[in-house]
Amino acid sequence: MLDPILIIKTVGLIGIFLIIFAESGLFFGFFFPGDTLLFAGGILASHGFISISLLIIGCVIAAIVGDNVGYWTGKHFGYKLFNSESSFFFNKKNVNRAENFYSKHGPITIIAARFIPMIRTFVPVVAGIANMQYKKFFLYNVIGGILWSVLLPLVGYYFGNIIPNPDKYFLPVAILIISFSFLPIIARSIYFLINKRKN
Repeated sequence: MLDPILIIKTVGLIGIFLIIFAESGLFFGFFFPGDTLLFAGGILASHGFISISLLIIGCVIAAIVGDNVGYWTGKHFGYKLFNSESSFFFNKKNVNRAENFYSKHGPITIIAARFIPMIRTFVPVVAGIANMQYKKFFLYNVIGGILWSVLLPLVGYYFGNIIPNPDKYFLPVAILIISFSFLPIIARSIYFLINKRKN
């Protein structure tokens, strides 16, 4: 695992904002450690290394703008990739499925995906491909972006204030945060398997 505290000390606030933007809006950004980066940023803010206010405001903006870039990438370029009858992944049937899914579950998907590593990079792109109404996407993108960019740094900030030498406990806590992030996927998979057996 990349050391988020070392990353922040190396790249500073501007670097954090660029990483959050890339993870939210660019295909190659899925491997960036957004959750642990925000948590680590909160810890460093509690020790005065960076400003918690600037961290939160900048990350909110970076997350929202990044998701919008992902949406418009999917909107303008994604459909061409999927406009094929022969490819397994890139075909019209998958586009139709995505459109149906986002018409029913789009809002909660946009918000929940913000808290799931890797998934949050691709959900805005698929929302664009699926022609999710932009006003609706933007609203829930803002809600998800604010929740994610405020909660994780604040958890790190208060953790850094109440725990002596929080660096010693950073790795297990970071792993715990990432594990909790995947709970919605696990719960959804179990729900799907149970319903499939019933049918």
